[in-house]
Amino acid sequence: MGRAYQNRKESMAKTSDAKAKVYSKYGREIYVCAKAGGLDPSGNLALRGLIDRAKKDQVPTHVIDKAIDKAKGGGGEDFATARYEGFGPGGSMVIIDCLTDNPNRTFGDVRQCFTKTKCKIGTQGTVSHMFDHSAILVFNGDDEDAVLEALMEQDVDVTDIESEDGKVTVFAPNTEYFKTKQALLDTFGEIDFDVDEIQFIPQNTAPIAADDMEMFEKFLFMLNDLDDVQNIYHNAEV
Repeated sequence: MGRAYQNRKESMAKTSDAKAKVYSKYGREIYVCAKAGGLDPSGNLALRGLIDRAKKDQVPTHVIDKAIDKAKGGGGEDFATARYEGFGPGGSMVIIDCLTDNPNRTFGDVRQCFTKTKCKIGTQGTVSHMFDHSAILVFNGDDEDAVLEALMEQDVDVTDIESEDGKVTVFAPNTEYFKTKQALLDTFGEIDFDVDEIQFIPQNTAPIAADDMEMFEKFLFMLNDLDDVQNIYHNAEV
């Protein structure tokens, strides 16, 4: 699949003026993850990976603890996942993942981003069939054969394994995320994952014409500016 997947997920800039938005994004996601899968990171691998990722993005501990405490209380907002698909500037294919407490509002906000950049939002399945929904785990190592053997022994359905520059990358179907991660931890002990996520990876990428680049960047900026947007995936070569 290639390491270019790291450039295919658009997340908001981690600049000082965007810190509050970054904290809010992680706080919301941690709250939903803890509420759905349990408060203990050792038993909720998705929460564990999310907390590790938040720390790497320099999210303060008090923000993480507050989100988990909120989930512990059982009250608070009733967030739901929402996914939108469509065609962005230059014919790019785009998938937008959101967490929302008001789906009608979120759909209207996302649709406006498409409309204002003269693009077209689609229905479910419009472009997602052109992406692989994959679990991606990256960690230090260089023996991909040992990793493959360990995963096969535990009957994990692995899509691909790569080894480059002292890093091993494991790709698996999104439905195999927990099984894959647990198999790696069981075999190799504690692992400090560089990447521990489920992403949409485009099966093919396409360049954005120079004339469309300004509008494409405006489109991404508008989406990232929405509080409900968590992740944006696209097939554009930027």
